[in-house]
Amino acid sequence: MKRRDLLSGGLVASASLALPTRVFATPRAGSKRDRALFELAKRELDRAGDVVWKRDIVGVADYGLHSAERRFHFVNLDREEVQSYHVAHGSGSDPEHDGWLNRYSNVEGSNATSRGAYITWEWYVGRYGTSVRLGGLDSTNNNAFDRAIVMHRAKYAEPEHISRWGRLGRSNGCFAMGEEQFRIALLNLSGGRLLYADSLGWNEDGSVVPVHSVEPLVADDAHWPKRINPGVY
Repeated sequence: MKRRDLLSGGLVASASLALPTRVFATPRAGSKRDRALFELAKRELDRAGDVVWKRDIVGVADYGLHSAERRFHFVNLDREEVQSYHVAHGSGSDPEHDGWLNRYSNVEGSNATSRGAYITWEWYVGRYGTSVRLGGLDSTNNNAFDRAIVMHRAKYAEPEHISRWGRLGRSNGCFAMGEEQFRIALLNLSGGRLLYADSLGWNEDGSVVPVHSVEPLVADDAHWPKRINPGVY
């Protein structure tokens, strides 16, 4: 059975409804940012509903931070902890190549990052080796599958690239990571978990980076996306 048939047929939703409801408490430990990420993860899981298969770990890409910062967060709801690593954004989102994401797009050929929630699917071997397919759950990223927006490893996303250039390289809109960071993502975020991308600008100490100008490439890329029917993927 194909993935599209599985989602449109509602089998995933039926399996999820058979599972007991999980209640997560707000962690007392951790930084102010970590607690905010925990609340964000819970909110997005609730918003995604039964589409998400595994609800233990949520990935959050905070593109309000510069690419030299550790802005990809693994929010572990079971262990009540957050681990943060580097992640690249699309060249169409940063035409100046200054390390700041300036615009989002859901348009094929834009080479830009899309904001919104994604579900992670299976592994596959492609141009960058083993990669993780993604399905966009919002009107702002529902073309992710057709645009081949995935998670993959890339040399330009290695921390050493920052040491040399002061920023990461850029992807074609994918969530590109260094070798070790991607290995962690492959083991902890694939297989039906939630990934969320937005410009939050949350520093670890709780301070917020001043809003960096972010303009959509198309008029309908609204900031608060409308959840769409996952059966269309």
